[in-house]
Amino acid sequence: MNPSLSGCKGAFQNTLPPLCGFPQVHQRLSPWQSVRVVYCSTVVPSDEVTVVYQNGLPVISVNLPSRRERCQFTLKPISDSVGVFLQQLQAEDRGIDRVAIYSADGTRVASSTGIDLLLLDDFKLIINDITYHVRPPKRELLSHENATTLNDVKTLVQQLYTALCIEEHQLNKEKELIGRLEELKEQLAPLEKVRLELSRKAEKRTTLVLWGGLAYMATQFGILARLTWWEYSWDIMEPVTYFITYGSAMAMYAYFVMTRQVGLVVLTSMLQ
Repeated sequence: MNPSLSGCKGAFQNTLPPLCGFPQVHQRLSPWQSVRVVYCSTVVPSDEVTVVYQNGLPVISVNLPSRRERCQFTLKPISDSVGVFLQQLQAEDRGIDRVAIYSADGTRVASSTGIDLLLLDDFKLIINDITYHVRPPKRELLSHENATTLNDVKTLVQQLYTALCIEEHQLNKEKELIGRLEELKEQLAPLEKVRLELSRKAEKRTTLVLWGGLAYMATQFGILARLTWWEYSWDIMEPVTYFITYGSAMAMYAYFVMTRQVGLVVLTSMLQ
């Protein structure tokens, strides 16, 4: 090779940047390109069942078969159970004839199982004839101290939930009061018989007194009539009848002043 050409080639090579720099430029992506790659890798197909946590509560997104739309169900980990979730699914879509949840090994999960226990492992959600493999996000394990505190909180929440069962408490209280009422009725039955007997006796006595008063008035009328027309004259008996009538009026007025009550019903109740 010509020595002049070799010198030019060497000089030209010294002015060019090294070729090893190109791979380094390829590795340094822009921030926008990096975010785009991560976003595309986290896209979830619309036909899957997903579980995410929002504000500390699990949100399960499910495709409804009849309505052909995606629906989110927000559950309470402590108070809600698997049965509550299944009932919400059937209530949201009437076209769901069969819905059940199975564990990863094919064992059916009971309806009484809590949502917090269900979301610890993967499970299968079967809606009609479609099976969905659900993979809940793994949550960080708590330390022993925090786990003990959380168990205490769960216990207190369960006790509060039990204490707030107002309807059940009212039913139990109603049964208790009905039982006590029946016991009191049994205890008062002999006393009720005595009361009815005394009431009959008082009514009988009152009737006798009323009829006795009528008989006294009739007897008085007969005596005054005989003394007036047969034994003595009207001139003699007129002052007598006057004082008898005036004395009866004074007696009735004195009764009114003492009792402030007028009427046969009041008199009957007083006699009883």
